[in-house]
Amino acid sequence: MFDRGFTVSFPTLNYPARTFGFVSTHGALYRRRSNPDFAVPPSSVLFQTEESDNLPELRKNQNLNLASASCGSSASILSQADSVGIIGGVSVGSTLDFVRKLVNWSSKVGENCLPFVLCSDPVLYQELLSHERSSFPSISRQSEVSKMDHKLIVDNLRQKRVFLEKSGARCIVMPCHISHSWHDDISHGCPVSFLNMAECVAKELSEMKMKPLEAGSPLRIGVLTTSAILEAGFYQEKLENEGFEVVLPDKATMAHTIVPAIEASNRDDMEGARNLLRIALQVLLVRAVNTVVLASDDLRDILPQDDPLLKKCIDPVDALARSTIKWAKAVERRS
Repeated sequence: MFDRGFTVSFPTLNYPARTFGFVSTHGALYRRRSNPDFAVPPSSVLFQTEESDNLPELRKNQNLNLASASCGSSASILSQADSVGIIGGVSVGSTLDFVRKLVNWSSKVGENCLPFVLCSDPVLYQELLSHERSSFPSISRQSEVSKMDHKLIVDNLRQKRVFLEKSGARCIVMPCHISHSWHDDISHGCPVSFLNMAECVAKELSEMKMKPLEAGSPLRIGVLTTSAILEAGFYQEKLENEGFEVVLPDKATMAHTIVPAIEASNRDDMEGARNLLRIALQVLLVRAVNTVVLASDDLRDILPQDDPLLKKCIDPVDALARSTIKWAKAVERRS
């Protein structure tokens, strides 16, 4: 029998097949053996496939019986009605942060966390990262920025979605900002729930019943992210659908604060990155925004967790985790 949480990785279409997965059982998380910071709990297992047909590396205790699964298998890995399928994001750290929160926030005393399957493809997501950072000359070299076939990316992500469905997932989530540029295409025809991170943010903010900071003005929400995500426009669309006025950084703010902040962070100049991000946040806050959507993996870990400016921000990954748990609770009530 499978434990409550299990994940399996699989080769992807049209990309070199080298994927890996993560497992959570009873709230414990780990990564590959190469990372000493993550210990393998006794009831966990890592299932890894390489481009060759070598047998996957399995690590387990004597009391855990396992069966392998493949894309073409009709057998489901998970059978629970509240099973979640996770398509990993560009940032492994952000994906793991989402999983940790999903585990910790969904667990109760004496109960297990939500069962989930996590799929991660570092080759594909490196392409997505290049796409997102193509407007940052100091971060990405032009020779490394591929001219991607967006249809290929959508097909690849859709294949992962289908795999997670066949694995037994009843709700699909993507804790990744740039992947949501193609959310509508990826989710088209999906027979199970497929949460939209931007929609989760907009609905959560709407439920807060905030009041405008200026009398007679609409509720204003700021958005700080990369140029690629701003151009995709999905955060603006979902926020406007909920009646918010969206405030975006102007070109000067992007050029002189956001871009340099990300560049500074990537060369480990954290003091410079923090100062620049604080300026960018203040530029939006003085325009009477109630809160700022910090919609970038590059920006989310720059400020220390006790920085008072973070109290004025919302992390979409957190909103997605909370919405996933709400979905699961609704499933339980219907059962």
